[in-house]
Amino acid sequence: MDIIYEDNHIIAVNKACGEIVQGDKTGDVTLIDKVKEYIKEKYKKPGDVYLGSPHRLDRPTSGVILFARTSKALLRLNEMFQDKEAMKKTYWAVVDKLPELEEGTLHHWLLKDEAKNKSHAHDKERKGSKEAILDYRHVATLNHYHLLEIDLKTGRHHQIRAQLNRIGLHIKGDLKYGAARSNENAGIHLHARKIEFIHPVTKEPIKIVAKPPKDPIWNDLAQIDYLKD
Repeated sequence: MDIIYEDNHIIAVNKACGEIVQGDKTGDVTLIDKVKEYIKEKYKKPGDVYLGSPHRLDRPTSGVILFARTSKALLRLNEMFQDKEAMKKTYWAVVDKLPELEEGTLHHWLLKDEAKNKSHAHDKERKGSKEAILDYRHVATLNHYHLLEIDLKTGRHHQIRAQLNRIGLHIKGDLKYGAARSNENAGIHLHARKIEFIHPVTKEPIKIVAKPPKDPIWNDLAQIDYLKD
């Protein structure tokens, strides 16, 4: 487990592909469980450890995941994640094609298929759909793959994956949304790169950056000057 930020109120982890944030039918150990155990051991806390989860990342996605260590911090973070301006979330996505425009805004309406655990992006609002907005720009091309930097404005189920699929782009390894083949680690090349916000308690500006996973494509992209940590 890779802890990339912590204080008395919040803690952030660079989530690995395949880690699950909260429990599901698989019964696998969750990231919440791991962080609780880390806090319990590091600070020698007796009894149960409090940890709140104001947002999630899909299981095959990597990158910054933020937790609250106090109920006060969780309440404020929940409000911030609902505010398009209060929480700036930047993602990197490696896709198989170039978008028609080098940069732009995608505005769709997402409908979730509960049975297939998949979301579909539509150009017009439909009954039960939720508005989904993101900004993107092309920042690099390498070995027939293209890296997009995405500023996520809303936080919907599988939003980036569904919206990119809608315009004919497929994230490397993402079979569910049209990729040609899976990745060996069962992850996808979608990475929550950075999160920026005002600390819910101290009111100081916070920027948390997560390095992408180690694999040939991410390693090569990391050599490009713009993308270096």
